Amino acid sequence: MFSRGIISNFRTPTLPFPTCKYSVSNKDLESRGFFLRRTISDLNLDHLNSVFVAVGFPRRDTEKIKLALEHTQSILWVEHKKSQKPVAFARATGDGVFNAIIWDVVVDPSFQGIGLGKAVMERLVEELLEKGICNIALYSEPRVLGFYRPLGFVADPDGIRGMVYSRKQKKKK
Repeated sequence: MFSRGIISNFRTPTLPFPTCKYSVSNKDLESRGFFLRRTISDLNLDHLNSVFVAVGFPRRDTEKIKLALEHTQSILWVEHKKSQKPVAFARATGDGVFNAIIWDVVVDPSFQGIGLGKAVMERLVEELLEKGICNIALYSEPRVLGFYRPLGFVADPDGIRGMVYSRKQKKKK
């Protein structure tokens, strides 16, 4: 999946939300039946995996998801109050000082188009910036790059291209 991904860097000067004003306020989210969560407690990994699959990610081993989340520095997800299930999710890993990479940005297709993805991304980026992390990158499928551009993400302006390690598959005879 990531071999087709594109690395985008976040550039602080283009930050559209420097004053902590969100496109959807916490109060508005709650009034619409959503709760913001920042820890993995109460996060049902089977339900999260279902959201991953619904957006086209491969189904993952829940024990591996748990391990990945335990090694994640920043996490943000949205719980639908009525169903008590995750409907939006994003996480970031990194060195905690200079660099972070945002991973697994997903919104359940039944809840897309109502601002949940933007709400998660605005808050996650803000959290990283508050920690002093200014080199924020993400992997994205080409078809959703337009979602990230208004949030301040651009193709690396320094022309740096990312690479991913890929083992050549042995040909079967």
